[in-house]
Amino acid sequence: MGAADVGGPPAGEGASLGLMLIPPRRRTLFGLLVALLVAGCNGPIGQTPRPTPQDFETLVGEMTRVGVLVNEVRSGDPGCNDATLAGPAIAFSARGLDQVDPVRIHLFIFRNRDAYERRRADVDTCARAFIADPARYEALDASPFVAIGEGPWAPGFREAVRAVLVAGVGVPAPT
Repeated sequence: MGAADVGGPPAGEGASLGLMLIPPRRRTLFGLLVALLVAGCNGPIGQTPRPTPQDFETLVGEMTRVGVLVNEVRSGDPGCNDATLAGPAIAFSARGLDQVDPVRIHLFIFRNRDAYERRRADVDTCARAFIADPARYEALDASPFVAIGEGPWAPGFREAVRAVLVAGVGVPAPT
């Protein structure tokens, strides 16, 4: 008994014999299932996946890289008594570039654009609790991020923070 006599057809013969024994209707069904599986793994054809917002640590790293120093970080601090805003809120002090004196910033990182749109007005309402002079209210929006605080914020500082937030949602900042 030679090697070719043990277990199956000789090399090169009958390689697709198993598939040929499956009835044509089942082969078609099998092909469709494979195509659906592959399409499902790749997502909708022709659509670009939505960018995922950066986490706080990544944003702070980028701020540091552009010259904005962050300290006194307090997670869950929206600046007001609205407990529903505590989850997406992080408060911190920041200075750098042309901002000599530190400013307190409350950053809200919402899960997605829908949450941002639903809660954006609540952020303004919350700000009224700790912004003494409405004329000094500073806000930077880059959905799903909102950064608020009492200003005035120096122009270079403001632009650097805004650019980091915009880049944090995967959209290049305008030049």
